Amino acid sequence: MTSAFDVLGIGNAIVDVIARADDAFLSRHTLTKGSMMLIDEARAETLYGAMGPGIEVSGGSCGNTMAGVASFGGKGAYIGKVRNDQLGAVFGHDLKSLGVAFETPQATAGPATARCLILVTPDAQRTMNTYLGACTGLGPADIDTAAVAGAAVTYVEGYLWDEPEAKKAVLKAFDTAHAAGRLVSITLSDSFCVDRYREEFRALVRDKVDILFGNEAEIKSLYQTSSFEQAMEAARKEARIAALTRSEKGSVVIKGSETHVVAAAPVARVVDTTGAGDLYASGFLYGFTRGKPLAECARLGGIAAAEVICHVGARPETPLKDLI
Repeated sequence: MTSAFDVLGIGNAIVDVIARADDAFLSRHTLTKGSMMLIDEARAETLYGAMGPGIEVSGGSCGNTMAGVASFGGKGAYIGKVRNDQLGAVFGHDLKSLGVAFETPQATAGPATARCLILVTPDAQRTMNTYLGACTGLGPADIDTAAVAGAAVTYVEGYLWDEPEAKKAVLKAFDTAHAAGRLVSITLSDSFCVDRYREEFRALVRDKVDILFGNEAEIKSLYQTSSFEQAMEAARKEARIAALTRSEKGSVVIKGSETHVVAAAPVARVVDTTGAGDLYASGFLYGFTRGKPLAECARLGGIAAAEVICHVGARPETPLKDLI
């Protein structure tokens, strides 16, 4: 079956503000290192005022993944909500400039375009504080069913479950994709996100999702165990395909009785882990939509993740197609 797009992503359209910080800063502002917290506009203004010099760059978990797909040379499309303001224009321009189709209508009223305040500590861990803003306006009406039906894989971020209308939009997209004979995929996004929606996520994995992405902490949270091996075996019983990342240990891909353990790509120096999981998904999905073996898909994911953690920012600086 031919496809208009390799991957169509649905996510929170966010502009990242990235700054360096130390553990004392996190402590002063009662922040949990390595987590993603949802904040309101007042909290966003307070944190932004206290942060050091920052770099502004279009982000959002799924947006980063779609940037990675495009960097490999894949055909991508994106659905996400921004406001008709300066940051909304920046987000749209950045994505389209990469060759990703982005046609979701801008909101003309309501909250401003979302932003994520990312604090990177010396150990390269990132602590994210997200004001969702216009993202909360994403709903079923924003789902372009023709685009979904024309994409080999529809990929969504688990963060969308924080908004009831966005959840409805995802389920509409999943049903549309499956009705067209296409596949759907989800990333668990964050262990705290899993804690909030564990039972719903497990039902999705069993009943709707074709490809599951998660890191070690997320998959252990999903199955409420401290053992990665136990979590992996639990996922094997429920997921059709699961791609599980383990930082410097690489990744493990499971499908039925198959287990593929793939080493991490070499990295000279870890600078910022922001976007590592997002880019792993881009490499995996790029390979998958080209019929590559699962181990090769994981290898491509590792290459993409290794590139993005070598610099500040969650999108590739070197064309990923040049690294394979």
